[in-house]
Amino acid sequence: MAPISIKTVLISESVDPHCRAILEENGIRVTEKQNMKKDELIAEIKDYDGLVVRSATKVTADVINAADNLKIIGRAGTGVDNVDVDAATKKGIIVMNTPSGNTISAAELTCALLMSLSRNVPQAAMSMKQGNWDRKKFMGAELYGKVLGIVGLGRIGKEVASRMQSFGMKTIGYDPITPPEVSASWGVEQMSLEQLWPQCDYITVHTPLMPSTVGLLNDETFAKCKKGVKVVNCARGGIIDEAALLRALESGQCGGAGLDVFVEEPPKDRSLVDHPNVISCPHLGASTKEAQARCGEDIALQIVDMVKGERLVGAVNAQVLASTFSQESHQLIKLGEAVGAVLQSCTASKKPFRQIQITTQGDCMKSSTGYMTSAVMVGLLNQESGCCPNLINVLSLAKESGITVNQAHCASDGTADGVCRVEILANSCGYKASGSVQGGVPVLLELSDSVFRQPVSLVGNLLFFKASASPQLLSSVAGLLATEGVEIESFSAPSERTGDLWYCVGVSSLLRDLSVLKPLVKEAAQLAV
Repeated sequence: MAPISIKTVLISESVDPHCRAILEENGIRVTEKQNMKKDELIAEIKDYDGLVVRSATKVTADVINAADNLKIIGRAGTGVDNVDVDAATKKGIIVMNTPSGNTISAAELTCALLMSLSRNVPQAAMSMKQGNWDRKKFMGAELYGKVLGIVGLGRIGKEVASRMQSFGMKTIGYDPITPPEVSASWGVEQMSLEQLWPQCDYITVHTPLMPSTVGLLNDETFAKCKKGVKVVNCARGGIIDEAALLRALESGQCGGAGLDVFVEEPPKDRSLVDHPNVISCPHLGASTKEAQARCGEDIALQIVDMVKGERLVGAVNAQVLASTFSQESHQLIKLGEAVGAVLQSCTASKKPFRQIQITTQGDCMKSSTGYMTSAVMVGLLNQESGCCPNLINVLSLAKESGITVNQAHCASDGTADGVCRVEILANSCGYKASGSVQGGVPVLLELSDSVFRQPVSLVGNLLFFKASASPQLLSSVAGLLATEGVEIESFSAPSERTGDLWYCVGVSSLLRDLSVLKPLVKEAAQLAV
């Protein structure tokens, strides 16, 4: 990926001072404006290439659509539910978080709540402050030998497991992504949720908030748990159904809850906060000096690494870019965009596109199919009105336009390696092209069954035309171009010498009007690469 230019960044919340310092040390101008209202942010954001937020700033679609220059939204923290990721993706804006910045702090708070639930520490401390000495009232239970169910075995879940194992807890868990053999290596036995619920003395959740995790713990799942199970949520409000939790607490099915997060923050409904068996905090998971320093530094360093074209870390919506930081990938992206642009120019009168098949061929292209597909689509859609495609948003733009995009990879056939083949169905007409990189330059090998004797270098001004093979063809085209003040700089002919074939000439400038070629050719297209 070519380096992305980030010259100005707005920081809209309080982040560690190191964040600003790192950005400015690398030539990025930084403005800090906190506590802006939505209208103020909309008015301000148009002047910036980057935005750094924590959790309070709501980066809505309205804010994103007002951000004409914005290229990146950096979240100094983990969750991005305060950012409209779909709107950012549609506009081609990278959304980046700091996936490991608050891991330790969130894990430690989870452990603190687990311990507090087992020994009633906050309630006992409050009783003492009220002048009481109630030893019997705050009888607790040991964690030793108890079963802890960890739902979500990512970075935080792993750290919680290792810490609670030191208390002698048995750790079991569920995660749809982490392989069971991986979690087993750090002492967590994976199983289905149906198997997990009835075994747990304590349950802690560490998943993102998404449709599949909303209300993960509800009336039905609480009923499957041990009577008196204790639960902790330091992840996102809503993973535990708050109404169901309150009912479970009242019935005794749930023996206690440690809550750092709520559906509404701060919660207007105080039923859970005021319940005697609930320990609550005002979303303190990342509220340590170390986590804030780490998140602030991490987001700044990640932005700088991206700007320098070194690597991409923490991109929530731009995974396609992660493997585009080598010189080879830069060349392949140029190839994909150029092949797409050739086909776009050849099919300009045949739109709309209906179906596109993009196939990479050869071992050297095996890991590039994803970004090559996006690169080809950028070339194909670049001339569409009101469309500003890039590698981040182009597939969603294609989907919105009703274009079916298929991608595949195949082994080398022995004659060609490192080839990108594209086939288009546009208005019942089929077109195809294939290209590769030779000597660091993208070249076109074939255009709709016309295989060029010498590959066409996809640089400069190119004129493609389809005509019947004839010994006089080149001289006739050269004469017509000369009358238009256009010089031929190169000529590529197909290997075949009969039938209607595609030819390419490199020209000094593009024709003002392609129709002047009508007496000589059946189809014509031109582009500047």
